[in-house]
Amino acid sequence: MGKYCEICEKGTLNGHAVSHSNRKTNRTWAPNVQSVRVMVNGAAKRMNVCTRCLRSGNVQRALPKTQEEA
Repeated sequence: MGKYCEICEKGTLNGHAVSHSNRKTNRTWAPNVQSVRVMVNGAAKRMNVCTRCLRSGNVQRALPKTQEEA
């Protein structure tokens, strides 16, 4: 699933875009999801995390890879 936070399970929302003439067309609202390396059970793992979880400290960012790890 594309726009989906693996921490808080936030996903896309559906609704209507309403014009000035009150005509309604379908649209979606997508969360701001970033692909980041986080620490999970002591190991670095790449996950899709929303920016709200990143700012609130719900995840611990992993250190960047060094020359020896690459």
